[in-house]
Amino acid sequence: MSALEPGNDTAALRALLQRPDIDLVACFCAAWCDTCREYRPKFDALAARTPAAAFAWVDIEDHPELLGEEEVENFPTLLVQRAGRTVFYGPMLPHIGHLERLLDTLGPDNAAVATGLPDVRALLTA
Repeated sequence: MSALEPGNDTAALRALLQRPDIDLVACFCAAWCDTCREYRPKFDALAARTPAAAFAWVDIEDHPELLGEEEVENFPTLLVQRAGRTVFYGPMLPHIGHLERLLDTLGPDNAAVATGLPDVRALLTA
């Protein structure tokens, strides 16, 4: 399955994220960003290979409520939530291998990281 978009794929996102065993991997992007357009097919391919996670493609201009007071200054900026907590949030070089390695290294005991984000998962399931 490709990455899901809030708005276009709300029902599918809601269904996946209501399952506690599903991680959230969100890419904050912008439609005008060339880097984002080049990264999207690779992000979609990783989503298709990773059934234990819901991959969300979030256009920050269409869904600013998912950022709250947080600013996205570099693309892609990624959020990974696992077991009810944020375990990664920040910009990442647009090489999908970096995200693959990050997901492989995150375990059940990773500490939560502090962000200024609202509860993105709750907003996507509302």
